[in-house]
Amino acid sequence: MITKGLLDKIYGAASIQRWNDHVRPVEFTELDKQAHKMILAYLIGKLEETEGHATIDWLKLIEGGIFEFFPRVILTDIKAPVFHKLMRRKGKEINALVLRVMDEDLTGLGGDFGHNFKRYLFDPGYAKLEKRILKAAHYLATNWEFQIIYNTAPFIYGIDKTKEEIENQIEDHYDLIGVQKLALRKKSFGFMDLCAQLRFQQRWAHSPRVPKTSVLGHMLIVAMMTYFCSMEMGACGKRAFNNFFSGLFHDLPEVLTRDIVSPVKTSVEGLEEIIKDYEKMQFEERILPLLPPSIQDEVVYFIQDEFSNRIIENGQVKKEIPGERMKECNRDDFSPVDGEVIRACDKLAAFIEASLSIRHGIRSQQLMEGMETIYREYGDKRAGGIDFGPLFNYYRLPGGDDSAS
Repeated sequence: MITKGLLDKIYGAASIQRWNDHVRPVEFTELDKQAHKMILAYLIGKLEETEGHATIDWLKLIEGGIFEFFPRVILTDIKAPVFHKLMRRKGKEINALVLRVMDEDLTGLGGDFGHNFKRYLFDPGYAKLEKRILKAAHYLATNWEFQIIYNTAPFIYGIDKTKEEIENQIEDHYDLIGVQKLALRKKSFGFMDLCAQLRFQQRWAHSPRVPKTSVLGHMLIVAMMTYFCSMEMGACGKRAFNNFFSGLFHDLPEVLTRDIVSPVKTSVEGLEEIIKDYEKMQFEERILPLLPPSIQDEVVYFIQDEFSNRIIENGQVKKEIPGERMKECNRDDFSPVDGEVIRACDKLAAFIEASLSIRHGIRSQQLMEGMETIYREYGDKRAGGIDFGPLFNYYRLPGGDDSAS
């Protein structure tokens, strides 16, 4: 079962500022960086798999990204060079500390998550290729941020040394096909760039909030929640893979339309369908051509009808699959996606965003009404056999009434 401590740690990344010793034209948060990193890891991993004929253990890559997320949250604002030096000299001690801090939150998760976390931190031979892909994605995401900072103030003392260190790390991973393609700054780079721009689109744009979360960061939160739910459901490997990346990409079309808040979508009958049709058209025209042909169909499968349970049977995508049928289709050959679980996690993420802001003293009518509406619909929701009620109740306001009164 997902604990409140685990969710609090995930949201803690939204408050960790990156590059805060540099001149920054915009804020960069650890949550956004980690989200961008996982998108890049998917792209690099897929290119390595389809064009480099490598064998990728995708669950190790997904879990590795999550495992690398938590040390950054727990150790907070340590400068990257200092962090890497500490890891080289005191890596075992630091990893042991991270495990102690995370132990209670990992104990109740399904699958072998806690055991795999320990192996990932302490076994150098575990997930070697997946670790390398994640490291390449890490430096590429870092470099994307750094280019904005460098072009803002290239005269800052020491900035050229930072530039050289990042470029050297990327060069060390140049044998990976995805790194080579991104270095060309053509189609694949355009996809990476578009995804990164989702960090500039704020959630709940019509209301002030603390901490602010972007669409990009929200996508990672939904992906991680959905993966934890997949482990609790006993999902097969393909189902867990699909659920994570469907969660990670579920708001990708918003890079073209921006985050249109739910009350606006539902205020005019038929407007939500019109927006969906426009998003689909724009996605096919502007985003899909940027992706390698070998993965286009998979990304389309991730994001179309993103909140519908679906499977692939006899080569055809089938949607609106009921829960009992999903249990029967819990096999890799059906390539199942739990759209209902992704939607519940999406609503839970929105509920937590509003609750945290109110607890920080930023209370608005939009946040209060949003919480009330979400809780009324999802406070006793079951999806994929998981009871989401306790997860929502973690973040109910004092007194247990999430109405504006």
